[in-house]
Amino acid sequence: MMKPQRSTNDACSHHASNGFGAMERLPKPVLCIPLVLQWLWLGLRYRSLTLPSVVNPAIETGGLAGESKAACLARISPEHALWVARTVLVSPADIPAAASMARTLGYPLVAKPDIGWCGHGVRRIDTVDGLMAYIAAFPPDASFLLQEFVPGPLEAGLFYYRGPTEAHGRLIGLAIRHSPQVTGDGVRSIAALMAADPRLCSRIGHYRRALSTRGIDHVPPRGERVILGTVASLRVGGRYENAMRLNTPALEGRVDAIARSMNGFHFGRLDVRFGSEAALQRGEFRIIEINGAGSEAIQFWDPTLRLRDAYRGVFAKQDALFALAARMRADGAVPISAMALARAWWRQLRLMRRYPSSN
Repeated sequence: MMKPQRSTNDACSHHASNGFGAMERLPKPVLCIPLVLQWLWLGLRYRSLTLPSVVNPAIETGGLAGESKAACLARISPEHALWVARTVLVSPADIPAAASMARTLGYPLVAKPDIGWCGHGVRRIDTVDGLMAYIAAFPPDASFLLQEFVPGPLEAGLFYYRGPTEAHGRLIGLAIRHSPQVTGDGVRSIAALMAADPRLCSRIGHYRRALSTRGIDHVPPRGERVILGTVASLRVGGRYENAMRLNTPALEGRVDAIARSMNGFHFGRLDVRFGSEAALQRGEFRIIEINGAGSEAIQFWDPTLRLRDAYRGVFAKQDALFALAARMRADGAVPISAMALARAWWRQLRLMRRYPSSN
């Protein structure tokens, strides 16, 4: 007698827990409760819930919420332009010139919101028609970036820390983002390969909408690696790896020089793309984004970490953030008001709900 076959959703739920780390298996609200409680406790201890807003004077709200990605990149000194992906800001008034601006960068390119989070609204654009479609779907009252496509193929988050009286900073975190991908076997379609993957099986619907150049029913040849999307976030099936093993004096020195050139950046994450681990260790990368005090310490989402170790790392990051902010407040820095921070968060959330889907 034949056994009844499970549906794709049933099969996904059957094996999904085997592919995720301890932090990822927790529902988001449950995951955040201890972090929020620690933030509240630190706020009481240091007498300010918004104290971390002072750690990066170069960034609006210190990078807690609502900061402009273009403004962050613009703070980098021109002498370090070689290490930054070429980027242009397209404001609502610039829309008529967007196609011309795109031509200066060349296709493919990446379009992303100027105010964003976790890859929402980020799209690879291959043609002028694709750009026009992105513009049509984007909120007409918001700004976005056009950025040259950096092929990588690897991506990492480099977490930087520098005290207010320290001449040089250091890396306190290094995580590689592994893009959502499948490897062809010459038999199964991309959808079937995704259905067999614990990270991707629940996201088939997303990629059925997002894949444009080759449909999700395409059968890739044996051994062909198919990168499914531009964004390497966990929410679309990416994976984070704690890779502090790759840190070197050359890499740390490059990041430190760039961060110090911003004249007011002490705590945050540089998202970079690079060609190989050896290249990264030599300090060869291209910055695609800078995030401030609100940056996640993504290395602790490595699926090999136990839950207590992951939480210990995230707690240590928040504790270091408040301690650094307290030192800067002692030197005269003034935190933003709770109302100002709430307005920045609310504006960011309202915009995110209106962004086009990523691909």
